[in-house]
Amino acid sequence: MKFGRSLLSVAAAIVLQAGIASAQDSLRIGAPLPLTGALAPEGAKLKQGYELWQEKVNAAGGIKAGDKKLKIELVYYDYQSTTPKAVQLAEKLITDDKVDFLFSPFGSGAAKAVSAVAEKAGVPLLASSASSAEVFDQGYKNLFGLYTDNSTLSEPIADLIKAKLPNVKRVAILARNDLYPLSLANEFEKSAKKRGFEVVFFEKYPIGTLDHSSALTQLRAAKPDWVVVTGYINDLILARKQAGELKVGGQAYTLINGPAYKEWIDAVGPLSENVTTASWFHPILNYKSEDVFGSTQNFVAQFKTKYGAEPDFTQASGAAVGVILQLAVERAGSKDRNAVREQLVKGGFKTFFAPISFGPTGIANSYIPPVYQIQQGKVQVVYPADIATSDFRATPGN
Repeated sequence: MKFGRSLLSVAAAIVLQAGIASAQDSLRIGAPLPLTGALAPEGAKLKQGYELWQEKVNAAGGIKAGDKKLKIELVYYDYQSTTPKAVQLAEKLITDDKVDFLFSPFGSGAAKAVSAVAEKAGVPLLASSASSAEVFDQGYKNLFGLYTDNSTLSEPIADLIKAKLPNVKRVAILARNDLYPLSLANEFEKSAKKRGFEVVFFEKYPIGTLDHSSALTQLRAAKPDWVVVTGYINDLILARKQAGELKVGGQAYTLINGPAYKEWIDAVGPLSENVTTASWFHPILNYKSEDVFGSTQNFVAQFKTKYGAEPDFTQASGAAVGVILQLAVERAGSKDRNAVREQLVKGGFKTFFAPISFGPTGIANSYIPPVYQIQQGKVQVVYPADIATSDFRATPGN
């Protein structure tokens, strides 16, 4: 019996050591995602980006960290598109699942809430989809955001409207009452007023709104020349369709974020024509990179091979936070959080998404997001001029 117990003890020790070795030779990343609920489309897209990166790195043996190769382990939980649940799951990922790093939930509101958890635990968090200054003004040292701030979207579009549509005077803004869309709407208001436009309408709609007709009727009565709507894809499909039904006029329509998605264009059909938007990535770009993909075009090709369609900016964002973390770990030669954090602060990452460095608050400040316009069912770049694929056009009043 003693001999039997000894064998069991040895076996248990071997299993334990194997488990420790496995943990030491992997990089565990926690990723709370909205896989159900209103933000489920965005959550599914982020997951695709994460998994393409994970597959690519693990197929090559893992991330090189000193004399080790670390296989990537992604730990997902569905926070059902509710911010309080995202916070709970981030805590679980840190305390129960013992993740090394975190990828943020989708959007600025949930990212801000979860960043407090990461900061308290000393876990670097890479925000894949947060761009509101309110997320990054907390003085945190563990928060790093892929996107540039919201003014980098509103300013160039307002410049285009001012330069190309001299008869535009009146602006109407309808915003989802959520941190990122409302922050973005506030930036559009600032950008409009700075250029002498009159903001004749500014209203918020609740999260989960299923009918915009009342707000759009009021908006129409304000007789705007330029209509701006902020929110997420499901919001903006509905808003554009109902604006068409109600014959809301205007020389220009700007909707963010939605028109960069193929499904948005398909869903609204001819009403997509000449709608402007902006985002931080599009497959038309072609950065050369030092990451596992090598260039934007290589990333796009590999995404198409795996998923059968071109990536949009949300899918690219998922892969981008992965390559940034990978480059930081490789530079640090370790998965030690302090060492990796130091490398993130240094920045200078040449990625397929864009050249990425972070400002003092942790938000990216190293590139300019392009402005896009839907023309004949296709996404065209209309700013900046050096990568433009078409000229900006006015939207027919409908």
